[in-house]
Amino acid sequence: MNFWQRMQQMDRRWVYLMVGISVIFPFILPITLPVSITPEAQMLYDHIEALPDSSTVMLVFDYYPSTIAECEPMTIAAARHFFEKDCRVITLSNIPLGGPTMAEQVTRTVAEQYGKEYGVDYVNLGYKANYVAVLSGMGQSIESIFPTDNSGTPLDELPLMDSVVNYEQIDFIFEVADNATADYWVSIVNAGYGVPIGCGTTAVSAPKYYAFVDAGQFVGLLGGMKGAAEYEQLIEQEGDAMVGMGAQSLVHLLIIALVIVGNLGFFVGGIGRRKGAK
Repeated sequence: MNFWQRMQQMDRRWVYLMVGISVIFPFILPITLPVSITPEAQMLYDHIEALPDSSTVMLVFDYYPSTIAECEPMTIAAARHFFEKDCRVITLSNIPLGGPTMAEQVTRTVAEQYGKEYGVDYVNLGYKANYVAVLSGMGQSIESIFPTDNSGTPLDELPLMDSVVNYEQIDFIFEVADNATADYWVSIVNAGYGVPIGCGTTAVSAPKYYAFVDAGQFVGLLGGMKGAAEYEQLIEQEGDAMVGMGAQSLVHLLIIALVIVGNLGFFVGGIGRRKGAK
């Protein structure tokens, strides 16, 4: 049996093994592969970079735990970018399942790296039900919707919130979502109050929101793990997305190689069979 015949008759378990190794290997020995920057990611980065230092921003955790792999690297990168610029960060979530907890974990972890103080440099408002009413109500008074933070501390006891009444004091909003809440941030907050909004979303949802960028309703967009990796590359801080993209790219290269070998085996084997028949 020649090489091409063996390739055609390869046990599928060897394929599974190669795929498994390709996924695991980059996490043991990280492979940094170049990531092309899309115009939408560059626009988002440029807008945030242009914000005056000490601006007040909102970082919104509107994604479920099931999409952490795609969405959390975006929020981590955004938190790093905001804290690097000494922005005052207000986090909240319209997702009851895990949203406030993820906001707490991400902001506290990143804040420790930058020496930021809770209540002064960042605040986690937590979750309130009925996001349409929440988004509309914050246009009049944030404190009327969130009288306390996620831990139950009254907002008037948090120095950051002393000068923040409603959207008029918010310079930028970064919405990270895996669902349709992003639509309402556009239709209620951007359209009604003119607050600039950037969006990060899952790869499957991203195509819908390119039109929002073209219309100027989003200042930029990150799509899926690749979008998160682009942002990490732009802020020059490699994170989970860059590592994940290494694994993903390696698996794609393996699949391409197997398809090529399989097709070559089919054609070469066919030529051999025809010659044998003669």
